[in-house]
Amino acid sequence: MATTPGTPRLLRAMNDRAALDLLLSQGPLSRTTLGNLTGLSKPTASQLLARLEAARLVRPSGTSAGRPGPNAQLYEINGGIAYVGGLDVTPTRIRAAVADLTGNVVGHYELATPGRSAKGTVDRVVKAIEGAAGEAGLSRERLHRVSIGTPGGFDPTTGRLRYATHLPGWHAPHLLEELAAAIAVPLEVENDVNLAAIAEQRVGHAQEHDNFVLLWGEEGIGAAIVINGRLHRGATGGAGEVAFLPLPGTPLVRNVGRNNAGGFQELAGGEPVLELAREHGLKARTPEAAIALALQTEGAGDAVLNEFAHRLAVGLAAIVAVVDPELIVLAGGVITAGGERLRGLVQDELADLAVPRPQLLMTAISTDPVLSGALQSALSTTRDEVFDTAGPPIT
Repeated sequence: MATTPGTPRLLRAMNDRAALDLLLSQGPLSRTTLGNLTGLSKPTASQLLARLEAARLVRPSGTSAGRPGPNAQLYEINGGIAYVGGLDVTPTRIRAAVADLTGNVVGHYELATPGRSAKGTVDRVVKAIEGAAGEAGLSRERLHRVSIGTPGGFDPTTGRLRYATHLPGWHAPHLLEELAAAIAVPLEVENDVNLAAIAEQRVGHAQEHDNFVLLWGEEGIGAAIVINGRLHRGATGGAGEVAFLPLPGTPLVRNVGRNNAGGFQELAGGEPVLELAREHGLKARTPEAAIALALQTEGAGDAVLNEFAHRLAVGLAAIVAVVDPELIVLAGGVITAGGERLRGLVQDELADLAVPRPQLLMTAISTDPVLSGALQSALSTTRDEVFDTAGPPIT
């Protein structure tokens, strides 16, 4: 029979979910504290916890101490009831991790893939997943869901990867079906920069913002766009592929798909950053190292940082004119190498180039934002499924 608003069954389910969310966000809680936070009476909170413990969703976690009166039993989410996997795929490596339902990472694995051929993509993905699960003492079958982040985006109308010609082995027409069959657990594949934005939205600076842009700068330039709390992917998965954005300061690039380049990439991508540093006498092996060196070098380093900030602001001004976000998060190794000094320079320059003046912040995710976002994405869906279906029937 369908549940109707206001029935005891629905209210009980709502209370259960509210309690589980509080235990996730605030850690182990006592019956009294949980009752106070949810507004439930002590008897009702006790019944709720007993119900969740019987469903193996929560478990006892020691007792409170250091307070007047007897110690109270604490309860926490049973993280081991479900696990998820996340992968961050680049042309040179696949990084994988496994987390339990609380988000605690319990296994890592990294598979180097330099100079790989177009063959063996599925086997490499499976090896990375099994490596991370194995470190956690789990079989691949124990995973509830896997989320994979790649450059570019999979066209929802064709299922084929676009905007990432530099990623060999990921353009086969039936790759997603082959991956799903080989992994044999629910699978989602998302643009890597979109996943970095999900991480920022769930556990970073964007938690209180429904409209924001994440600008990613490493070898390539990319962006993720969140509107009204939801990722905007576009008709073909290409929203945010701002590397192809024509911009002043660089010749117009034609056949951008074939060349895998565009105006913003030619201004602020990894190779242009290295060239900029060399023009000012700064020698470094990587774009990140070039920006880090500029921070330490008076005169020439100041010129590099000012010019790089200008180039970033030119691209951001075009994005801001269309999207008008509340917040811009700066991420990716090349940009974050510039730290707060670069952020301030970009903020000042953008104020001169755009009418809207969104807040600019450096990413709050210090370690592999793409992998963190993949885990967060998988966890969000898994928590909904487990929290809504793992318990006993409510009568």
